[in-house]
Amino acid sequence: MSPVLVAASAYGADLVRRVGHTDLVHVVAAAGAAGFEIRRELFDGPEDLPALRALLDQHKLYSVYSAPFELFRADGKFDREQIALAMEEAEELGARYLKVSLGHFSAASDLQSLLRFVSQAPVEVLLENDQTPQGGRLEPIVSFLSLCTGNGYAFGMTFDMGNWRWNGVEPELAARTLASYIRYVHCKGVRDDKGKLKAVPLQAQDSDWQQLIAHFPKGILRAIEFPLVGSDLEEVTRRYVAMLAAV
Repeated sequence: MSPVLVAASAYGADLVRRVGHTDLVHVVAAAGAAGFEIRRELFDGPEDLPALRALLDQHKLYSVYSAPFELFRADGKFDREQIALAMEEAEELGARYLKVSLGHFSAASDLQSLLRFVSQAPVEVLLENDQTPQGGRLEPIVSFLSLCTGNGYAFGMTFDMGNWRWNGVEPELAARTLASYIRYVHCKGVRDDKGKLKAVPLQAQDSDWQQLIAHFPKGILRAIEFPLVGSDLEEVTRRYVAMLAAV
């Protein structure tokens, strides 16, 4: 069985902001998940990260820290201030990974400044393909990762199987192209609802998402990042954790 995390966003922004991440830790643990993805954008005011870390440790869960920051600002420069802030928080949380997106990377960007930072960081940084034009297209991501490798740093990636759709990228092509970089997989389906793309739960009988995971190393870390809705959140979570763990 493969390790499965639950992204806090799966429970909906309104609920997470209302009850806090801490109130959902026991649901995630009781459902048999291996960890919890903490979402910075869902904090409702200052968060006591050491206390959250202690609670996760108590329930034997590890964490991924997701921050809505981009590596490169609109001017193409490495956003050291924001990434350093997120790194400090990830370290407080005891996170296994810090997850961010690419931003406005170009040939003129100071890649060396970023590589010096991540090579000395206490928490490994993973790049996620997001839904933006600058951070969700395949070509800039491949270019960035290749340049990092050429400069002696193996940058890992969070592969969000649904986000590619927002930029018209075929997920199968992205999976084949990026397989060697993937450390963590965000699992979700996507459907077109009257011209608007929406994340939806995966279905056990749908082979497409299972074929995507097959491109990556056996037992790769994966997370539920589709809506978990129901009167019994623990039971709903347990069902999907078991489904993803078995693939």
